[in-house]
Amino acid sequence: MTMTSRERLLTALNNGRPDRLPCQVHGWMPNYLEDYLNGMDWFEAYARFGMDHAIYVSPTYHYSDRDMAKWQHDWKDLGVDADGNQHWEETINTPKGSLHHKGARNKYTPWETEPLIKTPEDFDLWNEYYPVPIQTDFSAIQKAKDRLGDRGIIRSHPFSPGQGSPWQSFCCLVGTEEAIYMAIDEPDFVHYALQEVLKKTLKATELWHGTPADMVETGGGAGSNTVISPKMFREFCVPYDQQQHTALRAAGVKIVYHLCGGLMQMLDLVTENGADGLETMTPPSMGGDCDLKEASRRVGDRLFFIGGFDQSAGFESGSPEAARQLVLDCFEATKDHAGYIAAPSDHFFHGDPENIQAFVDACRECVY
Repeated sequence: MTMTSRERLLTALNNGRPDRLPCQVHGWMPNYLEDYLNGMDWFEAYARFGMDHAIYVSPTYHYSDRDMAKWQHDWKDLGVDADGNQHWEETINTPKGSLHHKGARNKYTPWETEPLIKTPEDFDLWNEYYPVPIQTDFSAIQKAKDRLGDRGIIRSHPFSPGQGSPWQSFCCLVGTEEAIYMAIDEPDFVHYALQEVLKKTLKATELWHGTPADMVETGGGAGSNTVISPKMFREFCVPYDQQQHTALRAAGVKIVYHLCGGLMQMLDLVTENGADGLETMTPPSMGGDCDLKEASRRVGDRLFFIGGFDQSAGFESGSPEAARQLVLDCFEATKDHAGYIAAPSDHFFHGDPENIQAFVDACRECVY
């Protein structure tokens, strides 16, 4: 029986066996939409290739005026450098002091050049005044879901002051290298900080009940085994992830844990943290270590997978033939355990649209 895209994706999220291999991309980057697809939006881009849709929309949050008055942003544009990167700085003023950070962006991506939190005292200031929402608005999610119909699913990001989960957010606040040093030298402080980050996430997640979203993405690349050890992951990720995942599951969404790097040493740990699935299954050719067949053999009965497709070799510098073969390889590696959505192992910024079409067409060939 032929499934709709929504049925196909939801079957995979339940670790079941759909009619054929579902596929998505890990988000459409603005430059790709502009440079290669005539400024299409996400819905139009997915439809252009006949791909299963995975649309990212998160709740809109509302805060108390009192909390916002104690967290005042002073953002400054610092201009464009010789390489075309636009730089900025921001000072956040609170009743007891200020926090400062800097960053830059280009047409492809933003990044920070100075973290917001530099000392434990900075963290205490942040912790006292960082606003937590008092109300959520799901109307943007519902609007997207109404437009989507049976063509796919809605993904959301959790409320977290960085990305995904407490460890990843802590790394965003202080810097990844600094977070690792602190975890080794000041583990008690790091545990305190992670618990405080988690408290804010859990408070906001209480407002998620009734969300129209189908799935939420937690985790983050800072938890990959190309960044930290399994021992550190067990200590600084698992206990906090478990609490967050329990709250998100109570809100009624599936959970995909995001590790955009090495993950083979973390497979069993991800099954412990309460996630339903794992992405991005980054292959060695893209800087990860994923052996998709071995990962399927080890935990494919407990986790669905999203990713595994080498977007550089398949999209950016590839050909339709290369893209097709990479899809077939991914299908062969996972077909015995189902619960798999073919997708690039991260964002892509270039590539002939014919390669994306070949990716989609090849997924249609892969029938269970």
